[in-house]
Amino acid sequence: MAMMWEMLNLGSTMGTLMLVYTVCKQFLPRQLQLYFEKYFKKIVSFIYPYVEITFDEFTGERLKRSEAYSAIRTYLGDKSSASAKRLKANVVKDSQSVVLTMDYNEEVTDEFEGVKVWWSAKRTLPSTQRISWYPDDDEKRSYKLTVHKRHRELITQSYVSHVMKEGKEIATKNRQRKLFSNNPSQNWYGYRRSKWSNVAFEHPATFDTLAMDAKLKEEIKNDLIKFSTAKDYYARIGKAWKRGYLLYGPPGTGKSSMIAAMANLLDYDVYDLELTAVKENAELRRLLLDTSSKSIVVIEDIDCSVDLTGQREKKKTEKGGNDEEQSDPITKKVKEDEKKENKVTLSGLLNCIDGLWSSCGGERIIVFTTNYVEKLDPALIRRGRMDKHIELSYCCFDAFKVFAKNYLEIDSHSLFAEIETLLGETKMTPADVAENLMPKSDYDEVETCLKRLIEALKEAREKAEDEARLMAEKEEEEVKQKPEKEQCVKEVKENGVTVSH
Repeated sequence: MAMMWEMLNLGSTMGTLMLVYTVCKQFLPRQLQLYFEKYFKKIVSFIYPYVEITFDEFTGERLKRSEAYSAIRTYLGDKSSASAKRLKANVVKDSQSVVLTMDYNEEVTDEFEGVKVWWSAKRTLPSTQRISWYPDDDEKRSYKLTVHKRHRELITQSYVSHVMKEGKEIATKNRQRKLFSNNPSQNWYGYRRSKWSNVAFEHPATFDTLAMDAKLKEEIKNDLIKFSTAKDYYARIGKAWKRGYLLYGPPGTGKSSMIAAMANLLDYDVYDLELTAVKENAELRRLLLDTSSKSIVVIEDIDCSVDLTGQREKKKTEKGGNDEEQSDPITKKVKEDEKKENKVTLSGLLNCIDGLWSSCGGERIIVFTTNYVEKLDPALIRRGRMDKHIELSYCCFDAFKVFAKNYLEIDSHSLFAEIETLLGETKMTPADVAENLMPKSDYDEVETCLKRLIEALKEAREKAEDEARLMAEKEEEEVKQKPEKEQCVKEVKENGVTVSH
């Protein structure tokens, strides 16, 4: 009741002041109006007992979207749906859940430790109509927090932090995870609207469905969970809150499925970074700065993406490289065009993932994948950059049992012993094992699928044995021819003939 009387008295006083202001503006000389307005504002600020805090949607020189604005919008969702008369609806999570927020020029109340506050959503339209490439520039959106000045310290020191924390937790719970891909540097009309485009991330892979060695799987899961909860630990040891994973192995061994399982385990977004679409180091830096926390940045087949070891190759060539490549004008022209087209360098990439720029943001995982780890520069994959090296190799018996459980819904069978023996003798990728186990029709029985896999394993073993036999025969032939070649070289030297290669 006291608050109501206070509001009524304030309204009456402010109404009287506004009447005085209007009359004075009309009758005072122009020279005195500026002084009158100055002192009138001081009087109003003295009488008006409320503090107002504005949270704009975009802040900073780069007009980056404010985390505070997003957290407040999420936090006010439930309160808006309970009391606001005009609401806006947003679809999130699985495209079925709906989150309600208050509409513009609407007001809702909140209470914190017995203190009442008022939230209002504002939107300011541009004063003149204009064409803008940036739709967000046409209007400014913000939230305004109003509270009595006697509670200023409580609100600024405790309540705002409470709203931020609660809003972020609700957003994490409700958000629809996304798969991002970087856009080309420029589109057909020379302007790129955004750095990243995205779709809903709905990959079904999990660590339960991932076919690999059980011990390695558990080790990776524990490592990921420990990282996601180690914010204070990373701050204490003075390292950026990020972790690098190198996934390497033959094609078809499940590198992409591993990334999806990592994202599903931690509930992280995935940024698929295509380096061939990045033209320079500065653009790569901007892209990585624009990624969010709780995300996995992926560079797949990094050995094929761009020439990250160009300078080192140049030094090797100067010392005596491949003469054929140096003399081939077509190869030389192609390499020169590639360098002009893409200026991303090894040092630029290293600075982004492990230099000073890597500390701009936290809780990020960086994943490199490659089929040929020996091709990568040691500086790129050293510990500290790629903290954990994970070899995803050919299918083992543990991985097969996961496939059998997933594809055929069995835990054991009389043919398992034979399959275990064959897998120990034969190199077959998990992708090939899965393809042979998958039922081809509704009439395929479990035994039919297992026998098909056994036949495929036997064929792969025979093929490997044939290749090994041919290789052995070739080496044996080279050994036989070696004395003849040595004798020929000896005769050439004795006759004083020089042979140039």
